[in-house]
Amino acid sequence: MSPHTTTPTTTPTTTSTSPATAATATTAATATVATSRSAVADPAADDETLPTLPGTLTARARTLSVAVRRRCADLARIESPSGDAERLNALAEELSAGYRATGAEVSREKGAAGDHLLLHWRGQHEDLPHLLFVGHHDTVWPAGILADWPVTEHDGVLSGPGVLDMKGGLALLEGAFALLADLGLRPYHSVRVVVTSDEEVGSPDGRRVVERQFPGAAAVLGLEPPHEDGRLKTARRGVSRVKLTVTGHEAHAGNHPEDGTSAVDELVDQLVEIRDQLGHQPGTELNTGRIRGGTRANVIAGQAEAELGLRFATPEAQRSTLDSLAHLTALRPGALITTEVLSSRPAWPERSGGNALLHHVRTLAAALGQQVDGAPAGGAGDTNLAGARGLPTLDGLGAVGAGPHARDERIELDQLAPRIALLAGLLAVPMPRLRPRSGAAPEAVRPRP
Repeated sequence: MSPHTTTPTTTPTTTSTSPATAATATTAATATVATSRSAVADPAADDETLPTLPGTLTARARTLSVAVRRRCADLARIESPSGDAERLNALAEELSAGYRATGAEVSREKGAAGDHLLLHWRGQHEDLPHLLFVGHHDTVWPAGILADWPVTEHDGVLSGPGVLDMKGGLALLEGAFALLADLGLRPYHSVRVVVTSDEEVGSPDGRRVVERQFPGAAAVLGLEPPHEDGRLKTARRGVSRVKLTVTGHEAHAGNHPEDGTSAVDELVDQLVEIRDQLGHQPGTELNTGRIRGGTRANVIAGQAEAELGLRFATPEAQRSTLDSLAHLTALRPGALITTEVLSSRPAWPERSGGNALLHHVRTLAAALGQQVDGAPAGGAGDTNLAGARGLPTLDGLGAVGAGPHARDERIELDQLAPRIALLAGLLAVPMPRLRPRSGAAPEAVRPRP
């Protein structure tokens, strides 16, 4: 594939063609579609339903992947940094139009720094538990980044700010719904999607919107990118952002240093102690992300602060560490230290006794000619909120690629079609019973008579 560079822009624009617009039914697929519709409506187990679907889904996904590729690039050109409500709302408007074209009922909920999107597709069996997808439309990249890093397609990859995390996942889900709409199908279950505007800063406001959709959910599926090798994410570490603020007492550093209390010295000593303490606590990682304080070299610093990034393998490690940080005491007279938790996501540990949701996805993928597996992940996201509660949860159903939050962020274009087909399959077939009674094997969820 020859390199092709798109024209950069730093202001929101209207994208050209959504997957729903690009999708058109073909005469050759009519007979297969009719069979598929009949099979999807049949509340039988997956092994009875799947044989009628894979060929249609795979073929249509390959055709639709061209539109999804364009859609991802177009979405990435609408810059949407966390905290920039105007840009985030412009992207929310564009996403709303695209999803609405696939049959979604769309509403927006005001957020502290941009609107969150709430999407709903009515299913064939409204009396069954719903599927919940979670995603986000904010990115870590500042406005103007496209001026020196445009969205570019070359050598089978699409690169640019936000293409992987997570404009690609949003475009793929839109493509999956467009595929079903093109075939005249509705999802088996009703489907809800929450797209938050503040995920990259810990979802301090979006969390409430996500958690409100948990009651009655059969499963929670995340649109974050998978592991680089394509494996889905079956567990995630807990993450907390903590700000330490130290207040000291200013004084002349030469004439009367004894009258001052250095907030900078106090903060440095506290950080050394915290690092040593957490170094001996299994399951906890510390990153000191930002430090600032003081005014001049000849003034004893009166203020200092640090922002800490903490990751936890277990809920117990998270509770213990946050409790310890909440009860720090000053190491020198005259200093005052306070702790503020800026955002926090609970640890989502891997569950024992097998993963019925992963088994379902793996079985569906195999029927589509794909091989899918799963593994725990080091990062965190909104799926932590569901997984920590014990809800059947799986993340990493977004675009396959590498380099999130880095200048080499990219997605693999040849993996778009398989992902579209997998997502469409998840929407089209019945979800198995993921939390069976003790000793019972998972079975298909059937509509009540």
